[in-house]
Amino acid sequence: MGISALTPPTNAGDVHETLLEFPDNRLLIDLCGEFDRNLAQIEHKLDVHILRRGNQLAVVGEGDARGRAVVVLQELYGKLEAGRGIDAGDIDGTIRLGDSGKGTGIRDGDQMELFKGGRVEINTRKKLVEPRTEAQKTYVQALYRNELAFGIGPAGTGKTYLAVAVAVNMFIGGHVDKIILSRPAVEAGERLGFLPGDMKEKVDPYMQPLYDALHDFLPGKQLARLIEEKQIEIAPLAFMRGRTLANAFVVLDEAQNATTMQMKMFLTRLGEGSRMVITGDRSQVDLPRGVASGLADAEALLKGIDNIAFNYFTSKDVVRHPLVARIIEAYDKADAKA
Repeated sequence: MGISALTPPTNAGDVHETLLEFPDNRLLIDLCGEFDRNLAQIEHKLDVHILRRGNQLAVVGEGDARGRAVVVLQELYGKLEAGRGIDAGDIDGTIRLGDSGKGTGIRDGDQMELFKGGRVEINTRKKLVEPRTEAQKTYVQALYRNELAFGIGPAGTGKTYLAVAVAVNMFIGGHVDKIILSRPAVEAGERLGFLPGDMKEKVDPYMQPLYDALHDFLPGKQLARLIEEKQIEIAPLAFMRGRTLANAFVVLDEAQNATTMQMKMFLTRLGEGSRMVITGDRSQVDLPRGVASGLADAEALLKGIDNIAFNYFTSKDVVRHPLVARIIEAYDKADAKA
């Protein structure tokens, strides 16, 4: 990357300085961010001080924290050298992943690239998507390696977002012929009454999170054309009955709101050349009292079967606003006491 560390890190527990020299001052400005906010984020997360001296950054702190900060700065600068921008989410993800996961050995190298430190990149038409936690990275690996994968965990952990990103990647790479996204049309604790309009207008409010994800990965006109040509389908779970989904990437979102019979129906739609992803949050079941969740049932029945992967997320994997993780932890503690 052309970055030189002028002072080698010293033993952990010693507060010392490591000096990094960056050859391109324009990229260094982007690395620091407006009013050095990127540096401030790294300082806050890793408990170090970062001082700018011309085209150099001095990282001051204890050995372990200082070493991690140096790695983060080098990786972020490498992204800038590759022509990519960085934002707060990129910084947070780089800090979380650190230099773990080397030698992951993911196959299907034409679909993803491994960056330094085992970092995974998913290519879509509009953006490059990277897992930001170790659990997310393992999940993405499972999506490529298995014909059926489950992503189970709280809101904000990227379960659906990453699944749709992989679906788009495999579609534009010619590995599947269509994308099918589905979720149960179950109200989240409210009674919304009869919605106006035709069938599409009635169910679209339930499907909006899936549309939002697709808009992140595909240009608007291309997405509209693909939906019109039925190469991308977004439909309620009830519409899957009687179909065989061949050569498709199929995602069932909010699977905790599928009944046992609906889950069995959906899982048995898997056809030749297809991949299926089931995502859900066991803490947000909106089914009527006394109706069992099909997600919990499938989890109990299918564990241990070859080519079926179960991936779990916790509040530590939340990549939305930091307060979301704290909110989830507070509710989890309350449930544990109940």
